[in-house]
Amino acid sequence: MSLIIPRQYRRKLLPETTEVAIKMVKDAFQATLAKELNLRRVTAPLFLLSGTGLNDDLNGVEHAVSFEIDAMGGRKAEVVHSLAKWKRCKLEAYGIPPGYGLYTDMNAIRTFEELDNIHSLYVDQWDWEKTIREEDRNIGYLKETVSTIYKVVRDVEQIVYERFPHITPRLPEKIVFIHADELARLYPDMGSKEREAVAAREHGAVFIIGIGADLCDGKPHDGRAPDYDDWSTPNEEGTLGLNGDLILWDSILEIPFELSSMGIRVSPESLRHQLSLRGASDKERLSFHRMLLAGQLPHSIGGGIGQSRLAMFLLHKAHIGEVQASIWPEEQARLCAAAGIELL
Repeated sequence: MSLIIPRQYRRKLLPETTEVAIKMVKDAFQATLAKELNLRRVTAPLFLLSGTGLNDDLNGVEHAVSFEIDAMGGRKAEVVHSLAKWKRCKLEAYGIPPGYGLYTDMNAIRTFEELDNIHSLYVDQWDWEKTIREEDRNIGYLKETVSTIYKVVRDVEQIVYERFPHITPRLPEKIVFIHADELARLYPDMGSKEREAVAAREHGAVFIIGIGADLCDGKPHDGRAPDYDDWSTPNEEGTLGLNGDLILWDSILEIPFELSSMGIRVSPESLRHQLSLRGASDKERLSFHRMLLAGQLPHSIGGGIGQSRLAMFLLHKAHIGEVQASIWPEEQARLCAAAGIELL
């Protein structure tokens, strides 16, 4: 996505007040999310040892920032992309029973991102994971969880409004669920991002199910690594997948705004199937994958929720750099400054 300069953009908070508002949003959201989903906070790593399979591959092609550790004989470590697999191991390590889970502050560096209004080198998100029963591995449980998260977002939007009445709420009361394959059939002449835009603009908030599986056009809606979300299991609605993306319509930038990627995680059977589909069966030898295939990890649901993205959306900002400190191309910073978009 190229940089967008909204017409007649006017910031609604001064930088100093924005800093106060960012903390208010983050404090309120994580406290409410933890209460609604029965989560407790845990401490997360910034980096992991390479070769364990614990770091996430995202779309399967991105490279992590890595370095050698002198004190460990030159062993290689890599900065996390996200913590989907690490969290599942922690559910087992802490013995967290079904219905309860954990969340953490995840900080990452993604050098491969295209820098624009919503993408940064620095990624901060709430990574959360919850133990579930095998019988909870269904589309109904997924939708119930998504609806709860969406309600928390709207609750915090109301808190922002009560503190800053000139920042009026813009989210619809309910989120709409639609499968990626249904979107592909409705709009066969559009690309996946165009379909997202149509759905998000029409409904205001959508959850697109089945991210990662090949659709009716033979292509996935978007990439998803084969070893955390379950995107291949047939569900009770007659489609594939138990995962998806939560997307809002950003009326300032006039784009679909992805806030969260989440889903029910792979079972041993769906892990083996998805690795095979993606030609990655060699990963079965990695420690995380061996544990999962041996049935040593609990069934779970989880995801990531962008911290800066949430603050950006709820505070009606035009650029993620207005709510986080990062590095931006000089020309982008110059264009933003000329339009009254002050990057931190």
